[in-house]
Amino acid sequence: MTTALASPLLGAPRAVAGEGVDAPVAAHYGDPMREQRLLVERLAVVDLSHRPVLTVTGADRLSWLHSLTTQHLLGLPARESRESLILSPKGHIEHDLHLVDDGETTWITTEPGASEALLRWLDSMRFMLRVEVADVSAAYAVLGEPHAAESLPGEPLAWRDPWPDLVGETAAYGPEVGHPGLGRQWRELIVPRADLVATVGDRPLAGMWAAEALRVGAWRPRLGFETDHRTLVHEVDWLRSAVHLHKGCYRGQETVARVHNLGRPPRRLAFLHLDGSGHILPARGSAVTLDGRAVGFLTSVARHYEDGPIGLALVKRNIPVDAELLIGDTAAAQTEIVAR
Repeated sequence: MTTALASPLLGAPRAVAGEGVDAPVAAHYGDPMREQRLLVERLAVVDLSHRPVLTVTGADRLSWLHSLTTQHLLGLPARESRESLILSPKGHIEHDLHLVDDGETTWITTEPGASEALLRWLDSMRFMLRVEVADVSAAYAVLGEPHAAESLPGEPLAWRDPWPDLVGETAAYGPEVGHPGLGRQWRELIVPRADLVATVGDRPLAGMWAAEALRVGAWRPRLGFETDHRTLVHEVDWLRSAVHLHKGCYRGQETVARVHNLGRPPRRLAFLHLDGSGHILPARGSAVTLDGRAVGFLTSVARHYEDGPIGLALVKRNIPVDAELLIGDTAAAQTEIVAR
């Protein structure tokens, strides 16, 4: 696994390093709740420089990526972004691609630790096509900012999060009215790593704790958190933003179509309000239980500036939405994301 470079922004005042895959960047800068508010007010930026950056060049790059992934990429206009997934032959999620093309190069960012396997697999699929794949993480870095628009010429190239753009076609997999993702505005700037500090400028910094709290509050799945080796796109509501249901064949497409047309997935993602009377949050990965038996696991957990302790969990599909769940000694109340 490629080791992410430690960020120079860890030298900012009051910066505290993150943990796990987010260790190369700051968890917070002294006041995570204030940092959340600054993000909501569209004032702060988040250091995501541990996200790997890959490039795909060559005349066949978009048609090639179109054939390999879940998203429609043919004719993608310059500076317009997409989210796409790479699935296993059985339809399980393997990679999440944040993808934007500048007219000559397709830029991809993905989760920390995923670039080596992704690069190796993409390279193995080139055959005789006019494409070249490279990991340029040593030269380029990512910054997150609350913003609703695609990047314009003259601005740093950016991937815009499509999560707020919910469409009726996928509403059967979760509530449409009142979905918190409708208010989420987010994009990821791709900048030369040498310009990372200068690009931040005098804007306040927010850490990963703040960014993750807002992600969880928006019911937004994250690869490696809401996914495991057998996760289907339907289980985590990723049909909304990363799957085109009417494109041609790609690896795993048969499973996507079958589950979409004939039945429900075995698990579903649920949003949890956690009992806030304790001072310690349950750990990510903790078992979710009902009447003493395990029915799922906690995938993400955070303290939200308005909602308090919250989390996301993958649970068995048939668990009643009004069931009283426990995570250790912590009570959890569900809000439905993926319909039973």
